[in-house]
Amino acid sequence: MTHPIAIRRVRGRRPRLLDLFSCAGGAATGYARAGFDVDGCDVAHRPNYPFAYHQGDALEYLAHLITTGEIRRYAFVHASPPCQDKCSLTVGTNRSQGWGGSHVDLVAPTRALLDVTGLPYVIEQPNGRAEIRKDLTLCGEMFGLGVIRHRNFELGGWTIEQPAHVPHRGRVRGYRHGRFYDGPYVAAYGNGGGKPTVAELQAAMGITWTDVREELTEAIPPAYTEWIGRAHLATAALEVAA
Repeated sequence: MTHPIAIRRVRGRRPRLLDLFSCAGGAATGYARAGFDVDGCDVAHRPNYPFAYHQGDALEYLAHLITTGEIRRYAFVHASPPCQDKCSLTVGTNRSQGWGGSHVDLVAPTRALLDVTGLPYVIEQPNGRAEIRKDLTLCGEMFGLGVIRHRNFELGGWTIEQPAHVPHRGRVRGYRHGRFYDGPYVAAYGNGGGKPTVAELQAAMGITWTDVREELTEAIPPAYTEWIGRAHLATAALEVAA
């Protein structure tokens, strides 16, 4: 299959990052704030994505970049492959409904292609059973956000120390088993059951450029990837200086 190259190199001093399975740009925005120029790729139409963007299958596109050598435009790759097969929010429900294999796990093929690039990378997944190394786990409370939203990151080709986890200040607001609980965090998933409004989600996640609930509930808070991006750039600078 032939893939048109919609992304073009922009000359400059900022390193370029490839954002695979990019959704609406939560991760991308954090990396841009950290100092990267970002190009995204997602199979869905993402008009709210705030950077250069290629619509298409992320793994096919990555394979194309590798084959053509255009992957050399990039210094770093972030990937958030779909996780419904192993996500803790769906595993139990899928099994109870007899849906055991209804979702495709894309983590392993994503890792295999990323290793071929020779570039440093991050694979992100929520808590659950996705088979990644949990080299790094981040939480909204670490950044003063209004969500807990634990996310795990496998680091390929580089390392960074795990920051201390900050104790949560209370519960996630919403209904549990018919009872309403208040708390300092909102639930950034689903609808109903005391779930937050779109405006509350935007404020809690630190995301202002999309008001699409589905995009907000799938997003990584930009604060996470800004921290990761700055950590990687600092590590790379130390390696160059050594």
